Amino acid sequence: MVQSSITNPIIPEDEKTWYWRGYPVTYSHCGDHGPAVVLVHGFGASWRHWRKNLPVLGKTCRCYALDLIGFGGSAKPIPKLEIDYTFETWGQQLADFCREVVGSPAVLVGNSIGCVVVMQTAVDYPEWVLGIAALNCSLRLLHERKQADLPWYRRVGANTMQRILTNKAIGSLFFAQIAKPRTVRKILLQAYHQPEAVTEELIELLLKPAQDKGAVDVFLAFTAYSQGPLPEDLLPRLTCPTILVWGAKDPWEKIEIAQEWANYSTVDRFIPLEGVGHCPQDEAPELVNPILEEFINNI
Repeated sequence: MVQSSITNPIIPEDEKTWYWRGYPVTYSHCGDHGPAVVLVHGFGASWRHWRKNLPVLGKTCRCYALDLIGFGGSAKPIPKLEIDYTFETWGQQLADFCREVVGSPAVLVGNSIGCVVVMQTAVDYPEWVLGIAALNCSLRLLHERKQADLPWYRRVGANTMQRILTNKAIGSLFFAQIAKPRTVRKILLQAYHQPEAVTEELIELLLKPAQDKGAVDVFLAFTAYSQGPLPEDLLPRLTCPTILVWGAKDPWEKIEIAQEWANYSTVDRFIPLEGVGHCPQDEAPELVNPILEEFINNI
């Protein structure tokens, strides 16, 4: 079992606010020299999911971690009426962040759906992306183009659940049941292979944004989002150095499927991490940080 060498990470206290399309977006920053790096969280998380990486990378880089619109401490505009929660939207947000806050092209690092966001950014705005490191990228198995490959009972179950959750009352009740410490702990214990990494601090930082006005609407909007790009659509179109890092014990995004992506000519390296789950940057920062540092330095 991998033991984390970062038991008490130094969490930056100077959380900042940047306004994008008039909406407040929260982010944090460490380091004032070296190449620029931007860290992008996964679904339901925030910049604080990178609290064990930001101060380490900030020693040699200008390292930023931001909250995607709709998540963390960022604003949560009404879906459809005020904003579309799509990878194209988040890709534009990330490119604008590089232009307006970072002030230069950057290496983009993502986890889970954050990987799809950084790939979308690199495809749409390649001039702002120096390289990509994707950590346990979401396979988007519930995408409408992939549901046909699922067993019939999973396909029917997924479609039924999505239809049920479009009912605001039912969806709100479902979200309320999920947004509880006990439930979050159970979900994390599935996602993380090392149970000791599931701390009260982690549960709290994931639960706090769920209390914000609009959080349930964002959750339901993304749950129903079965369109948009697949990673397989974006990977062949990348023009920057790209590595894939994968916790081999991820129960949601199976490494056996992801390993096929190593065959893309645009992927420079596929790096498996034994004994690690879906969020390797938090579960095993002592493994991930050196990989990211080497990748950034090589670029």
